[in-house]
Amino acid sequence: MRILVIGSGGREHALLWKLARSPRKPELFCAPGNAGTAEIATNVGVAADRLDALLELARGHAIDLTVVGPELPLVLGIVDAFEAAGLGIFGPCREAAQLEGSKAFAKELLVRAGIPTARHTTCARAEDAFGAVAEFGAPVVVKADGLAAGKGVAICPDVAAARAAIEDIMVRRVFGAAGDRVVVEEMLTGEEVSFMALTDGRTVVPLASSQDHKRVGDGDTGPNTGGMGAYSPAPLLTPALERAVMEQIMYPVVESLAAEGIAYRGLLYAGLMVEDGRPRVLEFNVRFGDPECQVLMLRLLTDLVDLIEAVLEGSLARCTPSWEARPSAGIVLAAEGYPGEPVKGTPIHGLDRLGGWTDGVVFHAGTARRDGQVVTSGGRVLTVAALGSDLGDAVARAYEGVGRISFAGMHYRHDIGHRALARGGG
Repeated sequence: MRILVIGSGGREHALLWKLARSPRKPELFCAPGNAGTAEIATNVGVAADRLDALLELARGHAIDLTVVGPELPLVLGIVDAFEAAGLGIFGPCREAAQLEGSKAFAKELLVRAGIPTARHTTCARAEDAFGAVAEFGAPVVVKADGLAAGKGVAICPDVAAARAAIEDIMVRRVFGAAGDRVVVEEMLTGEEVSFMALTDGRTVVPLASSQDHKRVGDGDTGPNTGGMGAYSPAPLLTPALERAVMEQIMYPVVESLAAEGIAYRGLLYAGLMVEDGRPRVLEFNVRFGDPECQVLMLRLLTDLVDLIEAVLEGSLARCTPSWEARPSAGIVLAAEGYPGEPVKGTPIHGLDRLGGWTDGVVFHAGTARRDGQVVTSGGRVLTVAALGSDLGDAVARAYEGVGRISFAGMHYRHDIGHRALARGGG
């Protein structure tokens, strides 16, 4: 069996790492990949947004199954193109991918389906957005409608910050066409949690819970990032809350799309805000979260190939994923300058000093190999993840791994898991 994973981040390395452990022993390919994926797969230098080239790659290498990591190719319609060519591919179709590709589309669906979320207004002109801010008052959230590499959401404590965000997005066009429209919405309070589930368009099967850390600095300070660390499970997501999320959010989304003629097959991710035991939707993603994927793959015991095939075959109702009882934690090591413009080409030291570090894995993201040396090539460089007897032990083991790695300008959070640990979660 030949499997192609599209993408080059820590999520894609984690997916390959898990696929490599399948009893079927698939031959693995990654496009374009990184220095870590090259150790377990054949990297092919095709960018994730070059759909025609990826289709040619899959045909030329006789790929049996393609797994799409990042959101951009999904929003561009890679699943539609592969399916039209008779090729197996895991991920939602272009129409379904609008859940992440357009925040306005997602909010409109939530309202139609009666799914709990923040009050909002979608605006196509800066003047209208300024008016919406005045109506909502501060604090308020301003979101670029389209994809903005995880940076299109501004949490604004006052009206001046909201106006500045609108000017950046709609006037200065810092996110390009993604800022043609903005969504202005009330700021929800509570605690965030990541909820991911597999669906074949009818059945929805939840994955283990996880929680990530968006802010760059300790204590949830500084600007938002793509995620600075994660852990699983999240004690916040009790069995009762999971049932509520499934009944009030996950099934209604899939059913509402189906009623509109859109079959959602793949991974559905709901970013939730939980307050007083009530979940509300912040956003949807149409692929595995990063770095949540890394900590989930460490805990997943079921063959990932089997789960993906069940999604594609419409037989997910027969599947119940099995999970390692031990918790996992992952810490993202970021490059100098991140979440702004990262410094690239910096040599990474210590990857050969991990002997004796048990129950841990270093997942590569922004890395490349040059002149025999692994160097930084992006903002989030590595995710150092580990299992532990309890969450505190998992966090300690992950930080033990972090302590063996270094590169100039490296920075990371020192408080991953603090919410769960504070409430006695191990």
